[in-house]
Amino acid sequence: MLEGARSRLTRLTPREAFYEMALGATLADIRPAAQRAASGEVPGSLIVERNHLEWRFDPKCDARLPWVTSHDHRVIVICAEGYTSSLAAAALQDLGLWRATDVVGGFAAWAESDLPTAPAADGTATIAPGADRAIRRA
Repeated sequence: MLEGARSRLTRLTPREAFYEMALGATLADIRPAAQRAASGEVPGSLIVERNHLEWRFDPKCDARLPWVTSHDHRVIVICAEGYTSSLAAAALQDLGLWRATDVVGGFAAWAESDLPTAPAADGTATIAPGADRAIRRA
């Protein structure tokens, strides 16, 4: 399953993902809160835990993020080590988000590349808007 998902993606190195973020791509951090608390976050990333990802990025879903209005968004998914993110990016492609991809090696590789990170408590990442409302409705 992982090999099939990755065969459809043009995966990015952490540095390539960082560059694309600077150009306006969304880096979606799908790691659970406990992992982010232990390892830190990527400043400027959007936190959308894995179990919320599809319905938050589906332009046709009532619980989508307010700015997700088409399938043209560049969404780069990051997880702890780059496994779950490949499956998640492929799932976004299945929804029609044809530019979705992931980061090779995940957050571990990002941190090893000396790219910006911050403690989760610093609040430099954004929790998906409306997440608390969507969770209550689920």
